[in-house]
Amino acid sequence: MAQTNVNIRMDEATKIAFDKFCEEIGLSVSAAFNIFAKTVVREQRIPFEITTEVPNATTLAAMNDAEKRNDVYGPFDSIDALMEALNA
Repeated sequence: MAQTNVNIRMDEATKIAFDKFCEEIGLSVSAAFNIFAKTVVREQRIPFEITTEVPNATTLAAMNDAEKRNDVYGPFDSIDALMEALNA
C-alpha cells in the first residue's frame, strides 16, 4: 500500500512527552499514530472517552464506592432525613 505524509501541530512539551512515552513502549511516533488512525477507521469512533471534566480523587473514590455499593445510604423518607445524612 502506498504511503503518504501527515503533518501534525502540537505544543513542544506534549511532543516531548509523547516521544518519551512511545520510546518507553517501543513504538515510533508514526506507529502510534497509525494504530490510532486504524482503530478510528475500524471502530468508526474515537477509541477513548473525550471529556472536559476530570473528577478529583474524592469524587473518583465516591464513584467507585457507589459502583461497589459501599457506603451507600438511603432511601430517605424526606428531604430533611436526606439533609441530615448529608450533613453528618
